[in-house]
Amino acid sequence: MDGVGPGGFVVRRACGSESEALAGIDVVAAGGDVGRRASIRRWCRQGLVVVAEDVSGLLGYCVLEYTFFEQGFVTMLMVAPPARGRGVGHRLLEAVADSCTTPRLFTSTNVSNRPMRRLLWSQVGFLHGLDEGDPELFYLCRPQPQPASP
Repeated sequence: MDGVGPGGFVVRRACGSESEALAGIDVVAAGGDVGRRASIRRWCRQGLVVVAEDVSGLLGYCVLEYTFFEQGFVTMLMVAPPARGRGVGHRLLEAVADSCTTPRLFTSTNVSNRPMRRLLWSQVGFLHGLDEGDPELFYLCRPQPQPASP
């Protein structure tokens, strides 16, 4: 996971002490959402966060949990606004997909989140009612492996 790749940034596991720095690049947390800040602290403490960084500092982060029907689920993907469009989100998703320990990896986003939707895989469902007027789309990254044919 470590090592400078295309785009000149490194993808690595976050340190527990980086929660405040991550909150600083998260537009929701930086906007004063105390719940998001608490989630970032918890994710960092639990070792669930992968970050992208370059010489200027943190560029984004991704959280991988196993709470969605015991399958991998990308709970959060956040790229700092100045770093968007550089492949940071794509690299973070690749890193968590490579490290996922379950047969399937899912995530979701709102219909209105077009930049996130462009990054994602196979759409597998809709859920209405989470955000009024903006359904949640669910995506599958890695399908369950099929048995080999005889």
